[in-house]
Amino acid sequence: MDRSNQLEDLKKTWPEKFASEDEIFSHIHPGDKIFIGTGCGEPQYLVQALVNFVGRNPKAFFGIELIHVWTLGAAPYIDEQFRDNFRIDSFFISEGTRNAINRGAADYTPVSLSAIPGLIRREIIPIDVALIQTSPPDKHGYMSLGISVDIVKAATQKASLIVAQINSHMPRTQGDGFININDVDFIISHDEPLLEYTLEDPGDIIKSIGKYVARIVEDESTLQVGYGIIPNAVVSYLGEKKHLGVHTELLSDGIIDLMQKGVVDNTKKSIDTGKTVASYCMGKKETYDLLDENPTIEFKTIDYVNNPLIIAQNRLMTAINSAMEIDLTGQATAESLSGTFYFGIGGQADFMRGAALAPGGKSILALPSTALDDTISRIVPSLQEGTGVTLTRSDVHYVVTEYGIAYLHGKNIRERAMDLIAIAHPKFRPWLIKEAKKRLLIYKDQAFIPGMNGVYPAALETFRTTKTGLNILLRPVKIGDEPLMKDFFYALSNDSMYRRFMSVRMDMPHERLQEFGIVNYANRMMILAIVEGDSRETIAAIGQYEINEKMHTAEVALVVKDKYQNMGVGHDLLSYLTSLARRGGLLGFTAEVLVENKPMLNLFKKMGFDTEKRSEEGVYEMRMMFRDLEV
Repeated sequence: MDRSNQLEDLKKTWPEKFASEDEIFSHIHPGDKIFIGTGCGEPQYLVQALVNFVGRNPKAFFGIELIHVWTLGAAPYIDEQFRDNFRIDSFFISEGTRNAINRGAADYTPVSLSAIPGLIRREIIPIDVALIQTSPPDKHGYMSLGISVDIVKAATQKASLIVAQINSHMPRTQGDGFININDVDFIISHDEPLLEYTLEDPGDIIKSIGKYVARIVEDESTLQVGYGIIPNAVVSYLGEKKHLGVHTELLSDGIIDLMQKGVVDNTKKSIDTGKTVASYCMGKKETYDLLDENPTIEFKTIDYVNNPLIIAQNRLMTAINSAMEIDLTGQATAESLSGTFYFGIGGQADFMRGAALAPGGKSILALPSTALDDTISRIVPSLQEGTGVTLTRSDVHYVVTEYGIAYLHGKNIRERAMDLIAIAHPKFRPWLIKEAKKRLLIYKDQAFIPGMNGVYPAALETFRTTKTGLNILLRPVKIGDEPLMKDFFYALSNDSMYRRFMSVRMDMPHERLQEFGIVNYANRMMILAIVEGDSRETIAAIGQYEINEKMHTAEVALVVKDKYQNMGVGHDLLSYLTSLARRGGLLGFTAEVLVENKPMLNLFKKMGFDTEKRSEEGVYEMRMMFRDLEV
């Protein structure tokens, strides 16, 4: 139907809904609390019309409280000339309102979004007027709230006066967002493009973070992806995953792209099977167009979508969010620093806690290691005074920066601190070590290698499948691996311990373990063969070499956990060490091997080294040159 004809039909059928803007706004009273639709669903024309009305009639009403989740567009009501007319109360802070809130000219209410509909229904947060934006009504009179259902539906259920901007650009979305024209008091019909939310190019650091996060996400996981450039960038690295589902507060362009590629099909979801579930959308026009009448996507109220008990019903629920700062104990903030408010609680805590409760669930916090051009570390000894704790120490499973992955869940403070220092920017690691020692978070004698020679070489990580089909990760040792190495060494049998150290060591104290875990990569290489389990790594084997600069060779040694012997782990580990040594220009290996250590002698033989050996007191002193060896 032609737009003008449709509008005329609406006016004939519901003439009482149409009035002049001045008449509509005359129904607003001083002190009223006016709700404004969320984000990209904000009724821009309607809001500007209200402000224009006050501009023409500055004494029409005073003390109006504007309530919203957050505004993406312009916020003309914060202009100084309207200070006696309007005051904002926002549940989330945007760029347009941040300065006003921090100078005391506007209010911020810190609350998890899942709680807001209940607060509105119980009139703890009363709503007098709701300004909303909808699609045109269908033949039954039902309009869709489109891309913004979240708390808008609750606001319309409690408001005494509802004014709807009907906009043909608003898609009709499935789910909870329908409202009948009979339940709306006034209509202002005005077509205008919906607000779009675009992100800058993520850059190399964010891309590195995305690649790490993608390693954590399993096939058949149900995803929540938070607000911001980092969570959205992560999505672009999930293209090789299979049968992903979506249960998320914010629906983004990236998730729609995964749906179009068939990566997200929602077939393995535990609830709302076959449906992408969201509460609001912020994206580009092309995304909005794909939402229109799309039966595979449902927009539900935020007290359902963000309810941790609902979230927890999704098997392999994976929540991916970001933060401004995290301390060495695992406390993180996503809302404020040193008393300055930047964002808000939003739905982050809802999803991180819901994911933690879900079968096989994961909560992932992704953030760059630094801010302000590498001048500030985002990993800090403790949160600054006045900083709000958005996520407590028990909320976060994984922390990811461009320097790697730290798994915190179930770990003690010392282990957490070491793991987080390992993924901090190298320039801040000495400071973090010093501060952690001062606070007694780590060992007082904790060693570390300063400078680039001590930086974890993430590029050396590689996955292998052994001849027996065992999948292993070969990676350099990390500064936080001491607990894993302790478990490894104490699990070795007496025979394995004797073959490695030529003595049966009954103890492996911190001082000794440090010698394995702290590596100067300029003259030494330490590689772990890791079997990745359910959120926990197990060391299957340890291999190392130390460079003899005079001979331009390296002394090599390795030991395989008894459980993983004869499975090809030693072969793959030694092959990789050989490859790294050759890449570094070394000529060969030397080793001391017990004459009785047949497995190790056979392993060296299978490698095809050009070997010389001599026996002395039950020990072979071996010299194994690479020459034209291919590995």
